[in-house]
Amino acid sequence: MDLDFRRVLSAAENYNEEISGFLREMIAIPAESGREEQRVIRIRQEMENVGFDKVEIDPMGNVLGYIGRGKHLVAMDAHIDNVGVGDPDSWDFDPLKGYEDDEIIVGRGASDQLGGMAALVYGAKIIKDLGLEGDYTLLVTGTVQEEDCDGLCWQYMINEGNIRPELVVLTEPTSCNVYLGQRGRMEIKVSVKGLSCHGSAPERGDNAIYKMAPILIELRALNENLGDHPFLGRGSLTVSEIFFTSPSRCAVADGCSISVDRRLTMGETAEDALLQIRNLPAVKEADARVEIYKYESPSYTGLVYPMESYFPAWLIEKDHPATKTLVDSYSGLFRIEPLVDRWTFSTNGVSIMGLHGIPCVGFGPGHEDQAHAPNEKTWKKELVKAAAMYAVIPTVYTAKHA
Repeated sequence: MDLDFRRVLSAAENYNEEISGFLREMIAIPAESGREEQRVIRIRQEMENVGFDKVEIDPMGNVLGYIGRGKHLVAMDAHIDNVGVGDPDSWDFDPLKGYEDDEIIVGRGASDQLGGMAALVYGAKIIKDLGLEGDYTLLVTGTVQEEDCDGLCWQYMINEGNIRPELVVLTEPTSCNVYLGQRGRMEIKVSVKGLSCHGSAPERGDNAIYKMAPILIELRALNENLGDHPFLGRGSLTVSEIFFTSPSRCAVADGCSISVDRRLTMGETAEDALLQIRNLPAVKEADARVEIYKYESPSYTGLVYPMESYFPAWLIEKDHPATKTLVDSYSGLFRIEPLVDRWTFSTNGVSIMGLHGIPCVGFGPGHEDQAHAPNEKTWKKELVKAAAMYAVIPTVYTAKHA
C-alpha cells in the first residue's frame, strides 16, 4: 500500500478554512426533516466544485456524490437534516448565523451532523488532489429525513436504488473515535377506550385517562427489568407523549393514548418488546391496544415511502474488516490507537446493518452530547482529522481488508 499518511494529514490541515466555511454555509440554511431542498442544492454545488466525478439527487431527495469507478463500492454517509432550534432564548448566538472562533463553530447541526458532511466533501477533494483513486468507487451520501425516521433514506436507496456497498462509514459524531454499533429503538402506541358522559356525573361513564394511569405505573416498572448487553448496554423505555379525546372539558374522556420510546439492546426484537407491554396486567385489564407507529411523511420531493417505526440494534465485531479498516487508518494517520466505543443514540445504521446486514462502522467529528442541544458546537481540529480519515479509508480498505 503506497499511502503517504503525513501528506494526507497536511492536505486536510490546509483545507481547515474551506471546511469551516462550507459548514457555516450549511448551518445558515434551515433544513428540518422534509424541508432539506436548499441545503441539498448547496451540497451538490460544493461536490461539483471540488471535483466529484458524478453528483445526483435521487427521487427521495438524497444527494449522492461519486469518486472513481473501481469495483469495490465504499459509502460514507452524513444525514443533512437537523432538528429545530428549540427555545431561541436558550442560545447565546443565533442558531443559524452561528459563531466561530479559532477552535469551535456553533450553530444548529454543527455536530449533528453537518460537520461530518463538510469533512466528507473535503476528504473526497483530498483523494482527487493527491491522486488516491484506486480499485474502489467512493459514494458520499447526504441523506434526508433521518431526524424524523432514521434509516428510511437508506431503506429507499437499498431497496429502490439497488445501492449495496461493501462498507459504510457513518459520520455521526463520535468525538473522532471509532464506533461499532448502537441500541435500536421502536415507537410504540398504547391506546385505551372509555365511555363519555357529562362531567357532573362521572359515575355514568368510564374515564379513559384513569384506565391509562395503572398502565403508566407498570411501564415505569418494566423499564427496570429489560435486557442488557455488555457493550451496548440496557434496553430502556419511557413514555414520551400522552393524548386524549373528550367531547369537552366538562365531560369524561372517552379515549387516551400514549407514545412509548423503547430502546432495544442486542437480542431484543420488536415482537418481544410488544409482547412485554401486552402482557402487563393493567394493559390486559384495560383491553388496551399496543401497536408500532408507522412513518409516512413525504420527503421534500413529495415522495412517500412508508416504514414501520422499528429500528433494530446493530453491532459489528472488533475484528471485522470494516473495524480494522478504520483502526488502521487512524493509527496510520495519528500514530496512536483509537478509542473504540458505541453510540447512545440511533443512526442510519439501523437500516444499513440492522435490517440489511451491510457492514457499518462509525467515525465522525463533533460530540454526541451536542446533538439537539442549545449552543450546539463542533471543533475545527476534529473536522480536519475527519477529512484526513475519509481520504484514506477507501485505500486502506481495498489494499488490506477488501
